[in-house]
Amino acid sequence: MHPVLIRIGSFPLGTYGLMLALGFMAALWLAKHLGRQDGLSADAMVDLSLTVLIAGILGSKLLMVVVDMVNGAPLSQVFSLGTLRAGGAVHGGVLAGGAAFLWRARKLRVHMGRAFDAAANAVPLGQAIGRLGCLAAGCCYGAACNMPWAITFHNHEASIPSDKIGDPLHPSQVYFALSNLAIMAALLFFRRFRKFPGQVGSLYFILEGCCRLVLETWRGDADRGFWFNIQWLSTGRATALVFILIGAALWAWSARAAKRAGS
Repeated sequence: MHPVLIRIGSFPLGTYGLMLALGFMAALWLAKHLGRQDGLSADAMVDLSLTVLIAGILGSKLLMVVVDMVNGAPLSQVFSLGTLRAGGAVHGGVLAGGAAFLWRARKLRVHMGRAFDAAANAVPLGQAIGRLGCLAAGCCYGAACNMPWAITFHNHEASIPSDKIGDPLHPSQVYFALSNLAIMAALLFFRRFRKFPGQVGSLYFILEGCCRLVLETWRGDADRGFWFNIQWLSTGRATALVFILIGAALWAWSARAAKRAGS
């Protein structure tokens, strides 16, 4: 585990930030490639991707702040430098990025459904690479594990609590990365059989939500928060349910839009 990649004077350059940057570049490349297949300009996809990136960073941090405040964290901790450096809650970033995407796509007057499909195919690739940053930083760590593939953390500079250092844990970050790659592969395969624009993007939300519902089982970081005093209902599961509903609604809306355009 290497939470700090290098130090420039007293300023630490985190591995997490580097992996987020690499994830964005990889996702941008894939979005441009798929966008060109659907007749979308590379400039439009870059514009949309940068808009999603900025909104995603703000949305992920906002959800993290909300969860911390709901959990009763002191304001000095909620708005600390550590919070500013933290990546935040990924689903908050996806939701904010999705809303910003819709707004910007309208402004650019690009085909909404096709751009949505291209971007949604690329998002899980960026997520998968970003999860490797989580592994390096020690955040989003897993629950106790007695399986042969359990991992232990030893670096006290990491985000993991000191009482978890040296304990065998589920490599939840790897689970999430693999699930994101599986989602990307499924979307790329399904893309060849889509019946209307927007169908692939809708499927992303459904698959991401379903995978998150299951994978939360092996998460061990209590700071992600729980809702209504229900231990099963973590923030990840709550947003996963929202994702599934959004995906189903977008699927129905995209199908109706395609039907109206064809009539």
